Amino acid sequence: MNFYDKISASVQCAILGDAMGVPVESETTSDGSLCSVKNMLGYGRFDQPEGTWSDDSSMILCTMDSLIQGYDLEHLGKTFCRWLFESYWTANGLVFDSGLTTFVALDRIRTENYSARSSGCIGEDDNGNGSLMRIIPAALYFYTDPVPAFLDKIHQISAITHAHSRSLIGCGIYSLLIKELLLNENKSEALRSAIDKALEYYGSGSLFKNELPHYMRILSFELLSCEAADIHSSGYIVDTLEAAIWSFMKFDTTLNVLASSINLGRDTDTSGTAAGGIAGLQYGLSDIPTEWLDSLARKKEVEMLINKFAHAIPQA
Repeated sequence: MNFYDKISASVQCAILGDAMGVPVESETTSDGSLCSVKNMLGYGRFDQPEGTWSDDSSMILCTMDSLIQGYDLEHLGKTFCRWLFESYWTANGLVFDSGLTTFVALDRIRTENYSARSSGCIGEDDNGNGSLMRIIPAALYFYTDPVPAFLDKIHQISAITHAHSRSLIGCGIYSLLIKELLLNENKSEALRSAIDKALEYYGSGSLFKNELPHYMRILSFELLSCEAADIHSSGYIVDTLEAAIWSFMKFDTTLNVLASSINLGRDTDTSGTAAGGIAGLQYGLSDIPTEWLDSLARKKEVEMLINKFAHAIPQA
């Protein structure tokens, strides 16, 4: 794949993973989820038609929409508000799924005139996966930046809603993996390099160092020897990141990575989004049934936005 194909495949597979996971979200076993990856489903938990994506993809699309115009954190925060309060970049004109932390933070921007630099929630209970699910475009857009500048921007974008240091680390590890995958086609080497850089950066100061133990299964590579029963796949950022990386490292096709992440159950749309973003980047779209991609809501508009975004990414 060339550079633009990789960007397109990454974002499209993230959105596909979201849409595959939406109908079976909160399944506690793989039974309902397994059906989703054999046949694209509609309705289910949120009673939405087949191919409908959720807040995960809406916020990914909003991020791309804003970054196309250049990096402006205040503009990005307002674009997120347009999604939540005006249904901008929704699948069908309806916001049907939003996390509480995201809502509180964006409502501060809308009603209290908070800056996007101070709107994010900082409590320990604010470590859901609501910033991880939308960080893919930022990781792609800034991939040529040196690690400190790269992570600083990733942290700023996460912190619009999720500002606790644990959330910043989770977005940082995932984004470093995306950065490395764009530079190295060997996924094992890319993961090792991403972890080495994460440990070097986050281990150097007390702000992050005390939070690193929460990610130890990833940072120690213990995660790679886990079985599916050991992967929790909840709405907690650590669980989602583990689910995505575990599925990505265990399987060698986009479809199998997506199937694995969704079959873990529970927060299936976000696990599918996070796993899909890295699987598409690595393996592309060739094994995805055309009819599945064709079923995605607002397909042509999404493809046009992705194309504009890919060509707006600064390259070395």
